[in-house]
Amino acid sequence: MSARRADPWRPTRAQLDAAHGRTIRDVVAPRLDVVFCGINPGLWSAAVGHHFARPGNRFWRALHRAGFTDRELSPFEEGELLARGLGVTNLVRRGTATADELDPAEIRAGTRRLRRLADRWRPRWIALLGLGAYRTAFDRPDAQTGVQPERLGATRLWLLPNPSGLNASFPLDRIVAELRVLRRAARRSEEFSQSRRNRRT
Repeated sequence: MSARRADPWRPTRAQLDAAHGRTIRDVVAPRLDVVFCGINPGLWSAAVGHHFARPGNRFWRALHRAGFTDRELSPFEEGELLARGLGVTNLVRRGTATADELDPAEIRAGTRRLRRLADRWRPRWIALLGLGAYRTAFDRPDAQTGVQPERLGATRLWLLPNPSGLNASFPLDRIVAELRVLRRAARRSEEFSQSRRNRRT
């Protein structure tokens, strides 16, 4: 059975157990507006081979309510993000039951992975979903949501709350509000880039 069937399916307990350490392919293309970066795949996502796939994760619902997508996509439709100028990746690739299983050194090493992605694909923004992971990865213990001072080459960084349903500190409405601010910033940067291209022609 393929871990990336196009039709939605629910993994069995055995498939979840076997998903430890499994990776998910990035959804990326050149010069996207925003690449959303999770901490690492949970076992449900690793089992089915799609990002933010566990029932109860609020990523896809929040993305739609913030106006990034015209309807709520299923994790199994993640490829449709590319046509909207969006992508998805993870700071750490291996699947775990919880992000607490990741070693701080492993999280810090994820910055090198993001730098390689930024150098290759050159997105305008990488938006990392997880305050604790960002603070560890970039050694910024006081980092708050929103635009960050760090850059990965020409790519700017944005920090967002973890959309997991277990993150009680951030209700859905607040996550949507944070995403709307990012969407406005991404739109402004897109308009700025377009105006520069127009001036050169």
